[in-house]
Amino acid sequence: MSTQPIRFFHQGRVVDVSGVHPTRTVLDWLREDARCTGTKEGCNEGDCGACTVVIGELAAPGAAGAVDGLQLQTVNACIQFLPTLHGKALFTVEDLKRQCGKAVDTAQHGKHAVQCLHPVQQALVECHGSQCGFCTPGFVMSLWSTYEHHQTAGTQPTRQQLADELSGNLCRCTGYRPILDAGQRMFDLPAVRLDTKPVRQALTALQREGTFEYSATAGGRTDRFHAPKTLAELAALREKMPAAQVLAGSTDIGLWVNKLFRDLGDIIYVGDLAEMKVVDERNGELYIGAGASLEDAWRALAQRFEGLTDVWLRFASPPIRNAGTMGGNVANGSPIGDSPPVLMALDAQIELRRGARVRRMPLVDFYVDYMKNKLEPGEFVQAVSVPLSVAKRRVRAYKISKRFDCDISALCAGFSIELDGDVVREVRLAYGGMAATVKRAAGAEAALVGKPFTQASVNAAKLALAQDFKPLSDMRASAAYRLQVAQNLIQRLWLETRAADALPLEATSVWSVMPHVVAEGV
Repeated sequence: MSTQPIRFFHQGRVVDVSGVHPTRTVLDWLREDARCTGTKEGCNEGDCGACTVVIGELAAPGAAGAVDGLQLQTVNACIQFLPTLHGKALFTVEDLKRQCGKAVDTAQHGKHAVQCLHPVQQALVECHGSQCGFCTPGFVMSLWSTYEHHQTAGTQPTRQQLADELSGNLCRCTGYRPILDAGQRMFDLPAVRLDTKPVRQALTALQREGTFEYSATAGGRTDRFHAPKTLAELAALREKMPAAQVLAGSTDIGLWVNKLFRDLGDIIYVGDLAEMKVVDERNGELYIGAGASLEDAWRALAQRFEGLTDVWLRFASPPIRNAGTMGGNVANGSPIGDSPPVLMALDAQIELRRGARVRRMPLVDFYVDYMKNKLEPGEFVQAVSVPLSVAKRRVRAYKISKRFDCDISALCAGFSIELDGDVVREVRLAYGGMAATVKRAAGAEAALVGKPFTQASVNAAKLALAQDFKPLSDMRASAAYRLQVAQNLIQRLWLETRAADALPLEATSVWSVMPHVVAEGV
């Protein structure tokens, strides 16, 4: 294979990088090679947000949320591999200073560039939004992304929207109130906007270069990074290289390298496949390409099925949802993944491809054991589909975790129920975090189907649930706690969906019942 340099737009020009290992992270390259040390390393696992950067890509015509022809998205630099930047633009905290420079003449110093602070940075200074300062560059970049999007739309975010945008940035000093103050203050200052024209010109030129193939030799071995452009290319490559690691958002695989020091070998990257990022309605289904971002996929689900907005906003963080994919979350098969329980409750099917052959199966049948599934050698997940007919059911999803935002679930539940009067016609109760795989609670479902939806039938389902699962104790929760909470969630489902006197969604949503807390910055 002929190798190419990694080429991307950074600090006003296209840079070429060769010779680095395919799993070298964007963070390491920035700090050690580019000497851009504003971006910090905190957790090195995509959790704290200190390394937040913004990635720019050419936007499709008419794309929602585009900033003058660019899609700008926050990601965690610590878990993104450098070759995934090929053909894209990388923005860091250093770029904000670059945007403010202007040439002036003085008698004493002659013509020189006077540097100023970007409105995001100036607002943080004025509102005392930084103390030790270690997390500040990450907050700056998340706020800058928000700033650009809202300036383009001619809007200003609410305090709650700012809090949601910053849910992937952790701070141990400020208590967040002054940072939220700064998020509001930055729109009061004179506007400074990104000049997108040179970025778009550079990315357009890079896009013409076609399929990207990269390799690097280390320790006598050559590792290859393949980035096919079409599904047909991917299918042929995967069939030819069944042992290669398929990479999408790197939100889990990045940790394999950083924390487990795992050797990935050859990599097949699916992030350049527009065909796999499709999210649309087809033949009575919501079709979610395996390469669609978690953010796009959850938005589409929440728009069509009630009760999913809260779990969408609590799924990891914006940088993780921007980079990660729902197809990857499903294929990974983690028992604490938040997508599979919800998708199982919606009767989702998974679409698998090997070469030219495409097959489907119910997602509930896909997992066979802990981190094991029914993928055959050379096969990959192509899409997830959800029948829109299930929209007639009441849908709920509940995430239980120690920290409200940006945390891994102790357990996650996806429920759907259809009533005929006050009798349960159909019900799906799916749980993650309760067993070696995500699965439905068959006994609890049977205790409800065909019965009046009453406290008595709910109690029977709760008892049956103890036979459906024998949860384990670990660092996130004890077995007893998991079982009790899982049973209580069935009670909550009844309270929210029963035929009479049901609690409205807004009665139990943090976003609805606690706006005064966010407004006060508590």
